[in-house]
Amino acid sequence: MRLTILGGGGFRVPLVYRSLFAEPGTPGAVRELVLYDTDHRRLSVIACVLAAQAHSAPGAPVVRIAQSLDDALRGADFVFSAIRVGGMAGRVRDERIPLAEGVLGQETVGAGGVLYGLRILPEAVRIAERVRAVAPDAWLINFTNPAGMVTEAMHRVLGPRVIGICDSPVGLVRRAARAAGADPDTVGYDYVGLNHLGWLRRLDFGGRDLLPQLLEDEAALTSFEEGRLFGAQWLRTLGSIPNEYLHYYYFTREAIEAVRSGETTRGEFLERQQAVFFERAAARPTDAAELWEHTRLEREVTYGAASRAASGGWERDAEDLEGGGYDRVALALMRAIAHDERATLILNVPNAGTVDALDADAVIEVPCVVDANGVRPLPVAPPDAHQAGLMLSVKAVERATIEAARTGSRTAALRAMSMHPLVDSVAVAARILDRAGIS
Repeated sequence: MRLTILGGGGFRVPLVYRSLFAEPGTPGAVRELVLYDTDHRRLSVIACVLAAQAHSAPGAPVVRIAQSLDDALRGADFVFSAIRVGGMAGRVRDERIPLAEGVLGQETVGAGGVLYGLRILPEAVRIAERVRAVAPDAWLINFTNPAGMVTEAMHRVLGPRVIGICDSPVGLVRRAARAAGADPDTVGYDYVGLNHLGWLRRLDFGGRDLLPQLLEDEAALTSFEEGRLFGAQWLRTLGSIPNEYLHYYYFTREAIEAVRSGETTRGEFLERQQAVFFERAAARPTDAAELWEHTRLEREVTYGAASRAASGGWERDAEDLEGGGYDRVALALMRAIAHDERATLILNVPNAGTVDALDADAVIEVPCVVDANGVRPLPVAPPDAHQAGLMLSVKAVERATIEAARTGSRTAALRAMSMHPLVDSVAVAARILDRAGIS
């Protein structure tokens, strides 16, 4: 079986490759990994890291560097899309431009997410069109942020053969299960939302819901990331545990202040960190794998630093420093489809009647059953008025962003930016677009 990664020079590609080692002798396992990236320097460094990983893993998939997008796609059974148009410099601009106007700058949330969507969507659609033309039987698994709107735009081209993934929901479920004293691999759950905008509302184990008891247990509730991030009182008020990204909505002032008072934004930190890594690894290719592991750990330790600072300051748990969340979700998804091994995963898929408040084509993030026939969303309890309201509001922003990216319409871009709950003024929205050169 052949797996292609678009964005093959991405820093997290070695996590995916390492995950493939778990099943080298399994029938239908990945035999060839094809990498494609427009940044050849980054790609060559990551290839060195993979070569070192393969050296200690007999039977590891063969790695091939593709010379063009079509070359990468031909013959692929699965395509992982993990591209970043504009690189880290683009992310820095997406963060700094809104912050200069006093609103949140973040890669996927708020004004920064809209700016990134406007830049990434045309290329994501072009990739979907090439997949349809060159590899129509391939499954495309989308990692590219903002994952919800990118998956929805790609779905309009590829239909059910594109699936969006994110590691935040599964991480939340696993942390909550451990805090409640249950095995994360055996719990059931009710989760609903959009990408980076969801809520865990049930945690089932042995025929009962563990969530109410967890919400009342102060020590257990504040023993994991989301409990510390949101605080026990607010989680009890909600009666659910939100995805970590909802911190930007519930503690907006504190989040903005934490980002503005920091020495760097997250994008600036990663831009500098990765520049150092790729420069050193290019100069010392035999040390690339060791340099990568050191850099990866630093990246995981500092993840979410601004939000943690805004909620009192605390360190991440050891389990969350492994950094292998999204690759495990992707590999579980691929295995379920390729081997017909039924699995339940939280994925980004069309609504198809799952949430009455949204139309059938709206991409949502909910538990799904996956097998050789593809992905089907499972029934979930209806969102409450607060959850549905936020979902409708942010989905309108996603739809307007998709329209603006497709048509080049400034009007649609202004509508997307102004309607976001984290942008508090139409005049501010217009100035952000002006600063970004969107006319």
